[in-house]
Amino acid sequence: MYEDKNQKHRPAQLVDLIAYQAGSVVSREIISRPTGTVTLFAFDAGQGLSEHTAPFDAMVSVLDGQVEIMIAGNKNLLKTGDMIIMPANQPHALKAVTGFKMLLVMIKS
Repeated sequence: MYEDKNQKHRPAQLVDLIAYQAGSVVSREIISRPTGTVTLFAFDAGQGLSEHTAPFDAMVSVLDGQVEIMIAGNKNLLKTGDMIIMPANQPHALKAVTGFKMLLVMIKS
C-alpha cells in the first residue's frame, strides 16, 4: 500500500506508479518523513546522476531495466530485481544502461 492524497491507502505496483519520459529523469516521492524518504525514479537510457554524496544511507532497488552505479570508485551493474546499499558520505553516481526505474529508500536516522 502507499499513501495517495485522493485515496488514503490502496495496493499498487511500484513500477506502474512512474513513467519514462524521453531524455529525462522523472521522480515521484511516495513517503516523506523526518526520518526518511521513499522515492521512485524513472531514467531514460543514457540519463544519470553525477557523482555526489549524501549524509544518509540509501537503498536502491531496481524495478525495471539496467543501471550502472558507481560507489566509492567501484562499478556495479544492476538489473531488474537487484538492490544495493549506498553508504552515507560515500561518493556515488549512476547512469542508465537502458531505461530503468528504481525505488530509493533513504534512512535519515
